[in-house]
This record gives sequence, C-alpha cells and structure tokens, in this order.
Amino acid sequence: MTDTASHASENASVPPASPAAGHAADLDLRLVRYFTVVAEYRHYGRAAAALHVAQPSLSRQIARLEAQIGARLLDRTTQGTKLTEAGEVFLPQAKALLRSAGQAVARTRAAAEPSRITIGYISGIIVTPAVRELRRQHPEADVQAVHLGYDEVRDALLDHRVDAAVARLPFATDRLHVTILYDERRVVIVPLDHRLAGKESVTLDDIADEPLPQMRNSDPAWSAFWNIEPRPGGGRAPKGPLIDAIEDKFEVVAAGQAVAIAAQQLGQVLRPDLTTVPLEGVEPVHVALATRSDDRSRLVAAFRKIASSQLTGPDPGAPH
Repeated sequence: MTDTASHASENASVPPASPAAGHAADLDLRLVRYFTVVAEYRHYGRAAAALHVAQPSLSRQIARLEAQIGARLLDRTTQGTKLTEAGEVFLPQAKALLRSAGQAVARTRAAAEPSRITIGYISGIIVTPAVRELRRQHPEADVQAVHLGYDEVRDALLDHRVDAAVARLPFATDRLHVTILYDERRVVIVPLDHRLAGKESVTLDDIADEPLPQMRNSDPAWSAFWNIEPRPGGGRAPKGPLIDAIEDKFEVVAAGQAVAIAAQQLGQVLRPDLTTVPLEGVEPVHVALATRSDDRSRLVAAFRKIASSQLTGPDPGAPH
C-alpha cells in the first residue's frame, strides 16, 4: 500500500468526530506538536525523522488529531504534503496553543521553584561578574546562564526560557522592563591590508562606498541600526554579501567583499587577518538588561541591582 493510500485508509477508518470535537480540552498537545512539525517540513518522512517516530505511526497520530478536530488538515501530493484550507486556519492556532502551554508550564515551575533564575546573554557580552555575585549573595539559589541568539532575546524572555537577558539594543521591548547598563562605541572591521587599516578613526564619509554584509531575514530596525541608515542626506549603505550568522561577517570581510560595523566588545579577539578602526560621529551601542515587565521575582530584582553595578562595560580610558 502506498503512503498516500495508507493515509487515506487510516483517515477512512477513524470514527466520525463527536459533537464535542474541537474543544481545547479534547486535544492531545503531543498530536498538535506532530501536526506543526509536518506542516513545517511539508513531508511526512522528514517530519517523522525529526520527531524520531516511525512514519506510519506519525500518519496514524495525524489521523487521530483530524478526528478530534473534525476536519482534514493535511493532504499528500506527489510533491509531498500540503495544508488543507482547514489546516491553514489551524496552524497558527496550534502554534499559539503550544506556546501558551509552554508558558503555563514554565510559570508553574517558576512558582514551585522560587529560588531559580536563568540569565541569557548574547555573543560578546560577559555576564560572569554579575552571575557570580548573585550566587554569592544567594547561595541557596540555582543560577544558570545561557547563550542566546541576537534575535531571540524578547521571545526567550516571554516564553520563560530565561528570566533576564543582557543584550545589545535594538530589539523589541514591548512587555519588557529594560535598563541600559553601558555603551559600546562602534568600530569598522577591515582586513589588515585595507586602505583604512591602522587609522586612528574613521567617519561615515570614509566608508560611504564600502559594501556592508546583509543579514538574511533580519529585523528591519536592527539592520538599519547596524547599517546606520538612513545615512546623512538620506542615502543607504552599499549592500554586501548576504550572510546567515553574525560570525559569517568575519569571512566576507577577510575575503575583501565588504567591511562590517560592529560594537567594540570587551576582550574581543578578532581573526589575525582583521583589525578594527573606531567609527566616529555615530550613536554608540546600548547594552541593556531586559526582564519581563510583570516579573516580581526577588532573584530578578537582585540580579537587576547587581548587573547595574557589576556590568559597566569597557574602560572608556582603555586604548582602542
């Protein structure tokens, strides 16, 4: 029996949905998650591999979910799997349902474990002094620090994956309490043999014709900040190669395809074929502590106080 026929047969064998079908209380969240993975991959085989389940079992679970809801959600085609009209409607609701369930579990655990805090930080930011001081002041607490991607700060906080995060603005701050801790000056990263290498400082005019790497699918406000757009006079920076990770900028700069604007980070070590030049006349980078605006945890309050005194950034008098 073909996979398509198998799915059709399984659906045909499912009893009609009861009048109560579709009630949230009737839904199995495990099946909902299976559906979102199949919807993401648009292919039962790849979804089954990602979920570490057998493909026939996955087909049966999706059929069970369709029976619970009372609507067909997925259709198999020769090219793979596609959402039905009902599936298109259900998918965002399914994601919201899983997100809400995750938040409910996280908040319940937080209430049951009041002496636990997870602190997020992004690349190039050192939170160790504040984390160590929080552990010293609260030896009974379980204090963890985890790395976050530059673009997941707000989601990590609102999903309760972290309770505090130290990151560079800009990022979306609605529903967050944000305190600026310190500023980092901006620098231009260039190859050692670049015409600007070795200068004491440069301005935007000096790099007006230099292409900048473009982060794929980045937030427009974030890209505008790092590209310094609009430029004086309303212009835009020349576009350089598309990159998928911040770390990729070093490769395209070293290859001579672009220069990059970055923050002057504490203790930053570049590749031996790159150097930085201070960029004058532009707004600095604000490093901020973010927490959930409705979080009243004593550990979060303690970390906010400690971070404000311990995390002060690079010495402004240090050599560049």
